Amino acid sequence: MHATPGQLVFLVVAGLVAGAVNAVAGGGSLLVFPALLAVGLNPLAANVTNSVAQWPGYAGIVLGNRRELQGQRRRIVSTSIAAALGSVVGCVLLLTLPASVFDAVVPVLVIAASVLMALGPRIKRWIGAPGDGAAEPRDRIWLLPVMFLAGIYGGYFGGALGVILISTLSLLAHDRLVRLNALKGVLSLVAATVTVVIFSLGAPVDWTAVAVVAPTTLIGGYVGARVARRLPEAVLRWCVVALGLAVGVYLLVT
Repeated sequence: MHATPGQLVFLVVAGLVAGAVNAVAGGGSLLVFPALLAVGLNPLAANVTNSVAQWPGYAGIVLGNRRELQGQRRRIVSTSIAAALGSVVGCVLLLTLPASVFDAVVPVLVIAASVLMALGPRIKRWIGAPGDGAAEPRDRIWLLPVMFLAGIYGGYFGGALGVILISTLSLLAHDRLVRLNALKGVLSLVAATVTVVIFSLGAPVDWTAVAVVAPTTLIGGYVGARVARRLPEAVLRWCVVALGLAVGVYLLVT
């Protein structure tokens, strides 16, 4: 990528905002993806570059949520294994299926992820107040298979993975939302770690873009996690939703 100074500044800002949005509402990767498209990357290169560049941001979220992760070791280990295995499958599918499949599927995934993000608060209202962390039978039956499927999504297309994770965790794991949000950060980090390893070996990652975006997502993720309760989540959510829908429709018609 031969970016102008203005494009580099644009990517820096996109990374900072995306890291904070991931920590607060999820879906920040939907901001970086169109930013990479805007500076000239094709959809496949933008996707794999986005996935690699998001890793530090997820690490920042985990660091900022250390307190909320206490007492979740068993859940963290089991769901992380499921998400990692799914992410491997998703990465393999991305690198082996024809590019035409990716071009056809990604607009649908972007739109679906954006709609899911828009419905997030309503889903939470349907679920009701979270419990005290006690496991129920449906946790054990459904949580790990769903995390495996979420991992496949994250490996194939990581945009709004955090939205999918927090929505499904809210449905299937009975705990306070702040603790589930911290777990979402861990699972996002796990899936991103798998994609970094695999994509580094065999995908068209634009490392210049990664070098610009990755540090800023780390800063944004850490700061966002620390001040999540003070940020206007609804405003951030709907900005990401609007942008995601716009990008999805654009990819669908081009």
